[in-house]
Formats: sequence, C-alpha cells, structure tokens
Amino acid sequence: MSVAPPPPPKAQRTPADRVFKGLATAAGLSTLVLLGLIFVFLIREAWPALQEAGLKFFTTFEWNLDISPPSFGIGAVLFGTIVVSLIALVIAVPVSVGTALFINEYAPKRLDRLLTSLVDLLAAVPSIVYGLWGLYFLQPRLAGLSRWLTDHLGFIPLFHTSRPVFGFSLFVAGIVLAIMVLPIITSVSREVFQQTPRHTCEAALALGGTRWGMIRRVILPFGRSGVVGASMLGLGRAMGETIAAALILGFDYRISSEILSPGGGSVAGLIALKFPEAGEFERQGLAAAGLVLFAATLLVNMVARFVVGRAGTSRRLDS
Repeated sequence: MSVAPPPPPKAQRTPADRVFKGLATAAGLSTLVLLGLIFVFLIREAWPALQEAGLKFFTTFEWNLDISPPSFGIGAVLFGTIVVSLIALVIAVPVSVGTALFINEYAPKRLDRLLTSLVDLLAAVPSIVYGLWGLYFLQPRLAGLSRWLTDHLGFIPLFHTSRPVFGFSLFVAGIVLAIMVLPIITSVSREVFQQTPRHTCEAALALGGTRWGMIRRVILPFGRSGVVGASMLGLGRAMGETIAAALILGFDYRISSEILSPGGGSVAGLIALKFPEAGEFERQGLAAAGLVLFAATLLVNMVARFVVGRAGTSRRLDS
C-alpha cells in the first residue's frame, strides 16, 4: 500500500512580509511609471519640431533656426555620439576586464581591497571633473600620440587627418569617456567573475592547468554574459554623457571619419550647449534630440538584456 507524500509546507506570510512585498512592488512599478512619464513628456514637447522637420531631422547636418524655414537636425551629432561611445568601449572593455581579473585572481588581499576602493572612487568623481581634466591635462599630452598615429597609421582612414591640429577631437573625447565608464564595467565584471564556482576553478588547477588557462577556460566563459551586460551599461553611460563631451569636442555639424581632427559633437552636448539660450521652438527641437537619445539608450539596454539572456541560456545548456 503506497503512502501519499505529505503536502509541501506552506510559507506563512507575516504582516511584515506583506508590507515588504507591497513596497517592493510599488518601487518596481514606480520605475515603469516614471519611464512612461518621461517618454510622454518628451513626445509632447518634441512633436511640433518633429512635425516641422520630418525625417530630415535625422539626416540634416545643420542647426540653424534663425533662417526661414529653419534647418535643424541631429545627423552629425548622432554620428559623433556613436563614434565617441564606440571609442570609449574599445578602450575601456579590455582594460576593465583585465583589471577585474587582476583584482580577483592575482592581487594580494590587501591590494585587492585598495584597488576595489579606488575603482569605486573613480565612479564617484563628477563628470565635470573628468571634463576639465581631459580638457586641460589630457588633451595637450595626447597631441604627440595623435601626431604619431597620423604619421605612421595615416593610411587608415580613422587616423588620417587633413588638418594637422590635434585636440578637441572625437579621439580625445572617447578616451575621457573610456576612463569615465571604466569603473562601471570593472565593478560589474568583477562581481560576475566572483560568482564563478570555485570548485570548478580548483579542479582546472588540480588537473595541471595554469592560472591563465583556468581563467581562459573557466572564468571568462562563465562571466561572458556579465561582461556583455557591463559593456552595454557603459555604452549607455557614454552615450548620455553631457558635460565632458561639451567641454572637449570642438562642435561642428559635419560627418568625418577623421577621429583625430578637431570637430564632431554629441547629442547630449548639443542639448547642454543650446538649451540655456534656446527659444520656445528651439527647446522643442532639443526635446526631439533628447527623445532620440532616450530611445537609443533604451534600445541599447533592451539589446543588452537579450544578449545576456541568450548567453545565460547557452551557459546553462552547456553545463
């Protein structure tokens, strides 16, 4: 005679549990509400300008509202935003991953804590400080490197320049933004690498593998999705950066592949520079630019969630 298994125990929720659940649910819903309110506000403010410009808003390389009819668009600054953000990622991701691995796997305990504190401190530095440091300290010292890249790698379109004046360029802005997003990518990557099962790492070492082999075959595959998510988080930060880009970039409204030449711009920098003296219609145009930046950042985060989800699923299937 078979005996039926006992029913699973039911968790009894106390009033404190119900209060906490309600507060957590309200906090999650408030995020969605705020996101929706921001989107509605931007749509309402930007609609007249979008109606006036139409699809030319994305292809016009000029911002001049003093003529009739006005000619304005974000084609050039949108290109600059993408280029600067990609430069920042190309520089920041390898350095961040290497720093995270060094802190977790190579650094002594005392140095581990010190480096972790320094990385967290870098994340707390205001963007205006990074912008001023990049403008007055870093930019003059990068002139030699820019000239060397032009002299020796000028056959590559990115490093060719038709104006031998180095500074206020996409290259300098990209390096400053790379330093700004480095602590974010490093912190997230370090936390992800710490979640690697230590018994798997110890087994790889016990089988005669080197520490680098263990990192390459165990830690990096395990943390791949986390690194992708951290990189996308850094990309969103770089795309939305305002003050540093506005201080460093020599704004012009043209598209050029010469990242070492003065010029370029970003959507966030355009809003910061134009908004204080903007009239009513120009504010609507700037709201349209903000709407595009808002949508682009949201799209980047959605793509990051998709990539992280697929990588996590693949990792579970492999295991």
